[in-house]
Amino acid sequence: MKHKAVAILYLSLALLYEPSAFGQFLPQEVAARDEIERFLITAEILRTEPIGEGVTKPTKVTLRKDGVEGKAVWKNPSGLQFGFWEGWQYEIAAYRMDKLIGLNMIPPTVERALNGKKGSLQYWVETECSLLDLQEKGTPIPESAREKTDRMKYLTRAFDSLISNEDRTQQNIRYTEDWRTILIDHSRSFRSGREFTEKLLFGPRGVRKNADGGPFLYRRLPRAFVDSLKAMTFKSVKWAVGTYLTDLEIRSLLARRDLLLEDVAEMIKAQGEGQVLY
Repeated sequence: MKHKAVAILYLSLALLYEPSAFGQFLPQEVAARDEIERFLITAEILRTEPIGEGVTKPTKVTLRKDGVEGKAVWKNPSGLQFGFWEGWQYEIAAYRMDKLIGLNMIPPTVERALNGKKGSLQYWVETECSLLDLQEKGTPIPESAREKTDRMKYLTRAFDSLISNEDRTQQNIRYTEDWRTILIDHSRSFRSGREFTEKLLFGPRGVRKNADGGPFLYRRLPRAFVDSLKAMTFKSVKWAVGTYLTDLEIRSLLARRDLLLEDVAEMIKAQGEGQVLY
């Protein structure tokens, strides 16, 4: 069946294809996204269970359609929680921005109601571990994967700066068995206050500081990512995110885009384009 083929294709972690330094989902996984979105929207909900971690109390959902089962994560945080403004709609907006930019690091995410409540439903992608798991166990990333994971670390910081994701934790940076980076949990993103439009979270002038008091840098970035930022307009973002962001939130994102491009231009001027873009 079509959905069965798509599900098997998407869930596969086959190592036949080396992902590019930009997108972390494999080409066949990216090609299956539209089908996965439809599966999330239309499949029957078989059962739900609390995941047991995370302040937004996510729910694990088991779905079935045409004899094929899949899993997803449902969330519906809204409003001020634990001192942070939360919004389930930002999970969907982050995924749609991922698609617009070509980031290919966030699993398919759609809107779906559960027990009469609106929320986000994100496809469950099997991963080997989180960055937190590695740190708690003292497990180093193998040298063979170091360059790939470092590049994705810098790209994650740049993307989080763009969407003002103030809740990137080691737990929501996930690694597949072959050390591809998958990003989850974006309900604390897309801020529009002045503190989130005049400065970025990361980068040379970022407000977040490491243990030594210095900024968390994005040392190298994909040229395709920077080109996508340059091409971005209010209209293109509005088309991508639909009603999941307000006009103010979109304008705030574009203000951060400008700051991010300024950082990149200064890095290139100081180091040379070949040392910054790849």
